[in-house]
Amino acid sequence: MRTGPSQDEIRRQNLGALLRYVHVHGATSRAELTTALGLNRSTIGALTADLAGAGLVSEGAPKETGRAGRPSLVVRPESERVFAYAFSVEVDRLRAARVGLGGELLDRREVPRSHGSTAAEAAPLLTALVKEMEQGTPGGAVCVGAGVAVVGMVRRNDGLVRSSPTTGWVDEPLGELLRAGLGTGHPVAVGNVADLAMLAEHVRGVAVGCDNVIYLHGDAGVGAGIIAGGRRVTGHDGYGGEVGHMVVNPHGQPCGCGSRGCWETEIGGPALLRAAGRDGAPGQDAILAVVDPAARGDASAQAAVRQAGDWLGFGVANLVNILNPEMVVFGGTMRDLYLAAAAQVRSRLNSMALAACREQVRLRTPKLGDEAPLIGAAELAFERLLADPLDV
Repeated sequence: MRTGPSQDEIRRQNLGALLRYVHVHGATSRAELTTALGLNRSTIGALTADLAGAGLVSEGAPKETGRAGRPSLVVRPESERVFAYAFSVEVDRLRAARVGLGGELLDRREVPRSHGSTAAEAAPLLTALVKEMEQGTPGGAVCVGAGVAVVGMVRRNDGLVRSSPTTGWVDEPLGELLRAGLGTGHPVAVGNVADLAMLAEHVRGVAVGCDNVIYLHGDAGVGAGIIAGGRRVTGHDGYGGEVGHMVVNPHGQPCGCGSRGCWETEIGGPALLRAAGRDGAPGQDAILAVVDPAARGDASAQAAVRQAGDWLGFGVANLVNILNPEMVVFGGTMRDLYLAAAAQVRSRLNSMALAACREQVRLRTPKLGDEAPLIGAAELAFERLLADPLDV
């Protein structure tokens, strides 16, 4: 009967911990790694040598040092050599990027997405963007996998998009299609755009150091990425975070999900346009078509923004009471709405949320902006490498 992990298992765990630290923090001295990981200098040296031998990191002298004596060697991720592909499927566009180990965005492409196009039509367009990026990829570079951010409900184990009203997809096998199209032999991981944008902001953005965060992402609908106790909350099959379908107004507008009065029917682009008496397509343009005139003094637009902001604060207050986050981040179209209606949001939060839950919460906008879904998708793709660097 085993009493504990073997020496090989411990070594692999330490390799993963060291590589993850360098991936997240960038160039790091051996001395800092020794302190951060709680390992001795000789162990850090041996682990670094293993990772360098695998082509995952490099070592060298620091570029600058103000200290006397021999400086500690600096470990750097091999960002140009080791990379992942990242994709984002959105209402009106498809985006692809090549992201190096360490989170460096090396290349980025996008094409328009036709309304009503299926996953079978989107996948070849994404793989074509990969072919374009391959032309600028250095010889000997290694792809460790791909990650995809999708607006909709995604089944975690195989990347099936169960439902995406904003793209019109139902049971679309996006993961399978991209695996076949890329033909790299590496896994393709698919996740919800709000969850992956949250992951990016938690690792590299505004939520670094916060272990309890809600990221609200707006597109044509509204979803949330949630981190509680430092862990992503995605639910049993990966469908968690569908806060846009939290019913807030039982007598409200019909929702595309089949219910009535869902939160997104009160704060989404169509709701804002309707309240302002304007026409337009869903997405960021719909929000800006009302927010911009409101900023210029248009009375009907201002009234619509106040109404949507009030409902935004209504939902945020409920989520704050349930999850007690340190921070709420407003991304996608929710960023524009929040910035235009911050007073209404804070007023609702102060009147509805429990004092103990609201008194420490910070309301923020993303640091990574529109790149958050791509960076998050890449983080998803890197997970397997970081868990066991010698198994990829």
